[in-house]
Amino acid sequence: MLVIIIKGGILLDKTLKNIISEDLYRYTGQTDYKSYRRFIIREPPFKFTVYLRKFQFYSKKENAKLKALWYRLLLRRLRYKFGLWIPNNVKIGRGFYIGHTGTIVINEKAVIGDNVNISQGITIGQINSGKKQGCPVICNNVWIGTGAVVVGKIVINEDVIIAPNAFVNFDVPSHSVVIGNPGQIHYKNNATEYYIINKVG
Repeated sequence: MLVIIIKGGILLDKTLKNIISEDLYRYTGQTDYKSYRRFIIREPPFKFTVYLRKFQFYSKKENAKLKALWYRLLLRRLRYKFGLWIPNNVKIGRGFYIGHTGTIVINEKAVIGDNVNISQGITIGQINSGKKQGCPVICNNVWIGTGAVVVGKIVINEDVIIAPNAFVNFDVPSHSVVIGNPGQIHYKNNATEYYIINKVG
């Protein structure tokens, strides 16, 4: 296992450090230690993401169960404090960005790709019956605005904006903007160009 030391004597596996650095880069465009310390103290969404990454990493290691338990407890506290109802086992890709805290709900069976932005008041949820029974797959480079609801066994393809308060229970093709309730698709090349910055990968 490759292990490196970052300032302060904190030991992190290289893989874990890299994925946290990519999340940090989405927020700041930087990956230095000062930015990390500043954001983990001042930005609850970033702190939550760091603890989630650490829990998922350590929970897979036989010799790190106590660390996993510690981060599970921290995540539980932050969920109640900031309204970030993001399950411990949800699949989230690289460069995850949470714009603001406040009533964010993601189903544990949802799949989220790289360079995805979410905002406060959003729901990524499950439909329990019918043809669309299941949870969404959110592909890379997707921006989801405040109050949006994305539900069911659907695929949101790459380079898509889900506008604030949109309701989406259908597949969305790449290079699109979805507006309204019920949502309507508007095709647009480079839809997320000025919305998703500091991309990773």
